[in-house]
Amino acid sequence: MNHPIIPIAIVGASRERKRQAPKGRRVDPQALADVQALLGIESRQADLLIEHLHKIQDRYGSLSAQHLAALAAEMKMAQAEVYEVATFYHHFDVVKEGEDAPAALTVRVCDGLSCEMAGAKDLLARLPGILGTDVRVLPAPCIGRCEQAPAAVVGQHPVPNATVETIVAKVAAGETTHTPQGFIDLDAYRAAGGYALLRDCTDGKHDVESVIQKMESSGLRGLGGAGFPAGRKWRIVRGEPGPRLMAINLDEGEPGTFKDRYYLERDPHRFLEGALIAAWVTDVETIFIYLRDEYHGCRTMLEAELEKLRIDPPMARMPKLVLRRGAGAYICGEESAMIESIEGKRGMPRLRPPYVAQVGVFGLPTLQHNFETLHWVRDILEKGPEWFGSHGRHGRKGLRSFSVSGRVKEPGVKVAPAGITIQELLDEYCGGMLEGQTFYGYLPGGASGGILPASMNDIPLDFDTLQPYGCFIGSAAVVVLSNLDTAAAAARNTLKFFKDESCGQCTPCRVGTAKALTLIEQPVWDLVLLDELSQVMRDASICGLGQAAPNPIDCVVKYFPNELVKP
Repeated sequence: MNHPIIPIAIVGASRERKRQAPKGRRVDPQALADVQALLGIESRQADLLIEHLHKIQDRYGSLSAQHLAALAAEMKMAQAEVYEVATFYHHFDVVKEGEDAPAALTVRVCDGLSCEMAGAKDLLARLPGILGTDVRVLPAPCIGRCEQAPAAVVGQHPVPNATVETIVAKVAAGETTHTPQGFIDLDAYRAAGGYALLRDCTDGKHDVESVIQKMESSGLRGLGGAGFPAGRKWRIVRGEPGPRLMAINLDEGEPGTFKDRYYLERDPHRFLEGALIAAWVTDVETIFIYLRDEYHGCRTMLEAELEKLRIDPPMARMPKLVLRRGAGAYICGEESAMIESIEGKRGMPRLRPPYVAQVGVFGLPTLQHNFETLHWVRDILEKGPEWFGSHGRHGRKGLRSFSVSGRVKEPGVKVAPAGITIQELLDEYCGGMLEGQTFYGYLPGGASGGILPASMNDIPLDFDTLQPYGCFIGSAAVVVLSNLDTAAAAARNTLKFFKDESCGQCTPCRVGTAKALTLIEQPVWDLVLLDELSQVMRDASICGLGQAAPNPIDCVVKYFPNELVKP
C-alpha cells in the first residue's frame, strides 16, 4: 500500500521537528553565492524546494545551516519551513552549527522484513568495524529490492544479495553510481511498434469514448493500492473543467513492493505511452512523475529518455513531462510530485480516494495513477479488454504483478491471474519454499496489509477478498514466512517501520505507532491496551499509515495466538 495522500514537502514536520527548527539566522554571502550558482536560472517557486535541497546535498554532501538559510532567502521562504522539509526526509543530512559533516560515503543496508530475514542485522553489525570511520553505515527502510534480499546501497549503487565481501569490494572500487543496462530505449521501443497506438489515437483512428469504454470494460483498477477503476478515473477527470494535470506515483514505498522498479528498469516507454494516451483522453497539460530517491539509476535513465521524447515528441500536442525526485520517505507520491506549483499557490489539502478530480493542491482536476496501471494500458487497448479480463481465478478478473519475497526459492515479480491463492502462487510461480523450510505465514499486501497463517492458503488474492480477514492486497507485495520466522517478529519489524515513517502530523499516528511498538516489544503483550490503541489509530489517524499500522498486530493476536505468552 503506497501512501500518496499526505502532502509532506512543506507542512509535514512534527511538533518535535518544529521545536528543533533553528531561529532565523543572518544569510552568509558566500553561502548565498553557492546556492545561486547551483540553482542558476531555474525557478525559485516553492514546489522545487526538494529538488533544490538535492542540488545542495549532492554538491556538498550535506545541508549546512548556512546553505539552508541561503536557500530560504533565495526562495523567499521561512527558514523554519525549509528546515522542516530537510529534516523530514532520510536522504538529507542537515548539519547544525558546530556539528561535523557526515562521512563522504554512506552505505545503507535495508532492514525491511525480507532483508531482515535474509541477514541484514548481521551486515549492520559487522560493516562499521570493517569499513571504518570514513564510511557511514546506516540502516535503511525498504529500498524496493526485496527480491534481492539482503539489499544494500553503496552511495547510489545498489548491491543485490549483499554480503560483507560484496559491499567492501564496491567501496574499495569506488563504485557509487549505477545506471540500468539492457533496457528498451526509445529507438528500440519505436522499432518494435511503440507509440504507434498513441499516434493512432491522436490521428483520429481511435476516438476518446471508445478508448474509455475499453478501459472500463477491461476491469483494470488502480494498482498502487486504492483499486479505483482506471477507466472511471479517466471519465471523471475528462468531465472536469480544464486545465487538468496528471500525477504518476513511482514512490513504491510499501515494504515488500518492487514491481514498478522491475518494469521501469526494463521497459520505461511502455508506461510513458500509457501515460500519454491517458493524457490525450483527459486533455492533460502537465504530467508529474514522482520517483523515489532510492531508484537513483532509474532516475538517470528516465531523465535521458524523457529528454529524447521532448526532442522528438510522439504526438503533436505533447504534455509537459516533469520528473520529481523523492528524498527517502514513505508518505509521499502523487501529491508531493506537484506541491505548490501553479502560479505560486500555497496550501495543500489532502487528496482522498479515488484520488481524482479533487480540488488538489492547485485547485485543478488531477488524474492520479500508479506506474503499473499505466504499464497495462497499451496491452489492453491493442489486445482488447477481453484479453485482460480473460485472466483471473476464483471468480476474479485481470492480471496482477505480485512482488514476492521472503522464504521462497524464486522471489521476484510474478505476473499472475488476479484471484490466485498464495498456495498456487508459491507452487506455480515461485518454485515452492526454500529447501528445508515449511510455509508458516504470509503478508498478502506488504507491511500494512496484515499477516495470515499458512492454514489460510486458499483465499483469492485480489481487491476486496482479504478485507473480511482484516487484511488487504494493496500493491500486491507478498512476503512469505517459514518455520524459521514468527508473525510477532514480522509485526515488530513493520511497526518499527511505521513509527520511523510517521510524518508526525497527527497525534494518533505519531504517538500510537511508538506506543504500539513499545507494547509488542515486551515479552507479554497487553492485549487490552493494544486493542484500544488499535481502534483509536484507525478512527482518528488522518491518513492510511496510522489507519493500517495496527493490521499486523491485530493479525498476530487473531491468527497466531500460539506465539503470545499469556500473562
